[in-house]
Amino acid sequence: MKRRYECLLAVDTHGQEDSVKEIIERLESEVTKEGAAVEQVQKMEKRSFAYSPRHLDSAYYVNFVFEAEPSLITKLRGKFKLDPIVFLQHYQQLPVKVTAQTSKP
Repeated sequence: MKRRYECLLAVDTHGQEDSVKEIIERLESEVTKEGAAVEQVQKMEKRSFAYSPRHLDSAYYVNFVFEAEPSLITKLRGKFKLDPIVFLQHYQQLPVKVTAQTSKP
């Protein structure tokens, strides 16, 4: 049974600020390649960290909303953990999308 998920990625674009759009498109294609149906991609701005982990001051945040099998989350975690551009990742299950129904008189 497919469920809706939200994936927040912090992307290290240090030295690659001009190619942020291409990086986001590559990450989106990796999510869809694994079998997820991407509903929405929210390109957030670059934000500074409260402290400097691994000598990184800031990262570009991207939020994906997609529908996938629960086992896919483990695959995505492993895949993005090995990607040097993805600095942080967080997954959250979303409630089922409710569609508006018209009432019949």
